[in-house]
Amino acid sequence: MGQKDITEKLLEDYNDVFADIVNVLLFRGNRIVKEESLKETKVKSQYKAEAGKLHEQERDVAKYWQDGNALVAICGLENQTVEEKYMPLRVFSYDGASYRRQLLSENDENPIVPVVSLVLHFGMKKWSSPHNLKGVIDIPKELEPYVNDYKANIFNIAFLDDETVQMFQSDFRIVADFFVQKRKNKDYVPDKHKIKHVDEMLKLLQVLTGDDRYNVKFSETEKKEDIKMCDVMERAVNKGKEEVREEERINSIKVLISSLEEFGISSEAIIEKVMEKFNFSRDEATKYVNK
Repeated sequence: MGQKDITEKLLEDYNDVFADIVNVLLFRGNRIVKEESLKETKVKSQYKAEAGKLHEQERDVAKYWQDGNALVAICGLENQTVEEKYMPLRVFSYDGASYRRQLLSENDENPIVPVVSLVLHFGMKKWSSPHNLKGVIDIPKELEPYVNDYKANIFNIAFLDDETVQMFQSDFRIVADFFVQKRKNKDYVPDKHKIKHVDEMLKLLQVLTGDDRYNVKFSETEKKEDIKMCDVMERAVNKGKEEVREEERINSIKVLISSLEEFGISSEAIIEKVMEKFNFSRDEATKYVNK
């Protein structure tokens, strides 16, 4: 899978999804945070997923939570597909940067507000590394009482109970249900929940699973007719089958070309043979021979 374009919008960037995640994971489904109370920050959107993928030294997603014109808190989300030993330190640095920005602009109209970060872990094993700062650094016994601790709020999405999953009202319910089912059953049975943000939902699944079959497209007309996960899975399966057929076709062409080249057959004659055997046009045959 190629690197994710940093200009792509994350599913969690949408206020309805962001508010839903915070309300369920922090407030047990009570609609404390309203989507209209969330404001954009200048944080770039970027997934931190598998090793080798593009990383940014910024939060994945962050929002200002306001009550009218008054700022209540700054909330951030971090997506993880694998454990990171120093996650508490990373969260500490993100939160510290947010507090420092507030400190620089603090006045009577802009009081300093709390910063809350949620780490969404999508792994199939529970997070076993320490959740707190003291757990990841070596502290001399004499200094331990003077070192302040800091906790990372880590949520194992694949281990959420069914009641919690059903509390989600946005597209994140589909995401949570997907990972819970994958952990429990391996086989995924989609529900009938309509997908609101289709493209962003599929990009999220593609990045978090590393499975390019979720890189499928639906037309605007199809989206208006309500896309559900059963439609996504059907298209993903068909795409997987087509990719297998294409691989088999390429392997067959490779065998044919190798055999003909051993007898000194010219490139033009090889193209003719590929056209004949696979019922290709000249342009198609040339493309495969060059490939």
